[in-house]
Amino acid sequence: MTSGLARSWWMFKRNPEIHRHPSFMTIDHVNPQKARKGLSRIFHAGGYSIAGLKAGWGETAFRQEALLAIFLIPAAFWLGQTWVEVSLLSGSVIFVMVVELLNTGIETAIDRIGTEWHALSKRAKDMGSAAVLLSLFLCLGIWSAAIWKYIHG
Repeated sequence: MTSGLARSWWMFKRNPEIHRHPSFMTIDHVNPQKARKGLSRIFHAGGYSIAGLKAGWGETAFRQEALLAIFLIPAAFWLGQTWVEVSLLSGSVIFVMVVELLNTGIETAIDRIGTEWHALSKRAKDMGSAAVLLSLFLCLGIWSAAIWKYIHG
């Protein structure tokens, strides 16, 4: 019994012209999103983004960060004295949420591959978690500096 990879290799070895055949692995066959153009593509991409936010809402950490953002982003407009300060304060909060979504995506992809323990799976998940931690440190540093400046002039 040969594996799928061995069969694919043998198929290409016997018939190297197969990859040039018009029906073999067309873009439409692999991803129908690529066939969409214009506003239809933008509309569908927006739908996928909303679905990603809904999936993120299912994660406790993302929910906590989103609820904190409800308070921190308006506070950024009160605390920041220039548009740069407001951008840094609010951007750092949104950056934490973005990194959390990416971390969740990594964890979900790893779990799809298999739930058994593997050193590379652990490494990928640990790196995603470290990225979230660094983004939290960045956010904390920016907010601490802004509060320090507000209190001490």
